Amino acid sequence: MAKRKNYPEEFKRDAVDLVHSSPDRTLTDIAHGLGVHLETLRKWIREDRALAQAADGGRGADMTHDEKEELKRLRRDNARLKEDNEILRKAAAYFARETTR
Repeated sequence: MAKRKNYPEEFKRDAVDLVHSSPDRTLTDIAHGLGVHLETLRKWIREDRALAQAADGGRGADMTHDEKEELKRLRRDNARLKEDNEILRKAAAYFARETTR
């Protein structure tokens, strides 16, 4: 039985972005070039579409591709900033404890 590969989320996003930005290439060609199974790539595209529709309350058809890409980028940035904020909050609490000793 073959071992299932786990691809990083960034790789998946990049693969879907490549599909969207390469209308002249077939899915089979892109999947082969990336070294992934065709059905795996199709699954990532479906998941991306579902996430985009859920993110905008089902108004996915109203958004352009550029708007969807910007929304995804902003969400990634927001998640990163939240993580940075949490790290800074913990550091501030640590140093506050150190100064009261």
